[in-house]
Amino acid sequence: MQMHPSLLLPEILVFLGGLVVLLGGSFLPRDRQWIARIVTAVALLGAAATAAIAMAGPAQAAFSGTFAVDAATGAARVITTLTTLLVLGVASGEIAGSPRESDTYALLLFAATGVMILAGTTDLLVLIAGFLLVSIPQYGIVGLAGGRSGAEAVLKTYLMGALSGILLMLGVTVLYALAKGTDYALLRDALPDAPATAVGAGVLGVLAGLLFKAGGVPFHFWVPDAAQGTGATAATFLTTVPKVGALVAVYRLVDTVSTGEDTWLLVAALLATASMFLGNLAAYWQTDPRRLLGWSTVAQVGFLLVPVAATGRSDLALPSLLFYLTAYALTNVAAFAVTAALPEYRELADYRGLARSRPGLGLALLVALLGLVGTPPLAVFIGKLTTATAAWDGGYGWLAAVVMLNSVLSLFYYLRWLGPVFTRRDEHAAGFPERGGAAAWPAASAGVGAVASLALGVFAGPLWTVFTGPLLV
Repeated sequence: MQMHPSLLLPEILVFLGGLVVLLGGSFLPRDRQWIARIVTAVALLGAAATAAIAMAGPAQAAFSGTFAVDAATGAARVITTLTTLLVLGVASGEIAGSPRESDTYALLLFAATGVMILAGTTDLLVLIAGFLLVSIPQYGIVGLAGGRSGAEAVLKTYLMGALSGILLMLGVTVLYALAKGTDYALLRDALPDAPATAVGAGVLGVLAGLLFKAGGVPFHFWVPDAAQGTGATAATFLTTVPKVGALVAVYRLVDTVSTGEDTWLLVAALLATASMFLGNLAAYWQTDPRRLLGWSTVAQVGFLLVPVAATGRSDLALPSLLFYLTAYALTNVAAFAVTAALPEYRELADYRGLARSRPGLGLALLVALLGLVGTPPLAVFIGKLTTATAAWDGGYGWLAAVVMLNSVLSLFYYLRWLGPVFTRRDEHAAGFPERGGAAAWPAASAGVGAVASLALGVFAGPLWTVFTGPLLV
């Protein structure tokens, strides 16, 4: 048996970092919790560096073929670690000096490890392990925010996660019974000859668990409540990082089971359409900026599912998914980081005059929201354009039209937020807090995310070539 544990060095570094922070943080006084923050940042940077180096090599398999180290895994590793590093900047302003600071950092690292495992797994049993490793810390991250709204958010998240986890394990059981194994290569060979009804039940069960992690229809209900009810650190992480592993896992699963048939590609297209329309339409009526962003993330899952519908039919499918994930992660973190820098402002109208009082934050929010719409030359525009092109190449022209239509629909509710930002503030209203203090870290994360989103859109070519490697299953 060929194990090659060194191929999982990024996951090992992040997980060990989580253990060090969890144990070491118990012995650190509250005024020295910044040490745990530094250890967290070092673990994430080390994992990102090793993942980037591994991407330069050939695609390989570890642990007897149950984990793939290929372009998709490498991209997911880098996106996960660097995005979590930006979330750490949000946390540095929100929870610095709090009693649960080091605990939160440890949970972030453990969940990030699970996300990377989800992205690279090519075995259903390892998929379950990755799902649980993301889910259990996720409940803790939501619950640590405290308060009545946080308790409600964690309860909804837990109940939805428990249901989807049961469905995932039932699906794995059915597919194991049909294929006599859990390896994706075995599934690819055995499932075409198995009863279609049983295969459908098994695959839908697995998709249920992965869609909960991604926050897509029909397991999306927890997302807006968690985004609104929990702290900014948890909201930023939960609406961004788990999607990376979950959507790459969805792509691998659909690529495995759709060989020779179009059924699962159509299922992916319908799920994408439902997520786009529901997320965008529900966001129209929101007045809380974080809840609006929560529904926005549901819609973004729909856009991210579009290239899954082109699996095996278009060479653009995988690179467009990976590029869009990168662009979305940077842009979404920037938007949430702005709300973290202004934690007391929980209505869209509260942002009136932000561009004049805090031009840096106003510009970062402008870039983030226009980026989520898909405005050139920002990175999400490239992502939407390439995913729509992949759908067109895959024979789903109507899905490409849905992408364009929903991009236009999303513009209106983002403008509801941007309108007050560039409107003169009432001279009798309280002003925005001054620069510096605890809000400096989230503001810095917002600026970095916004600048990176713009730079990625302008210099998309070199990164695109990195994402065009083969998918190893």
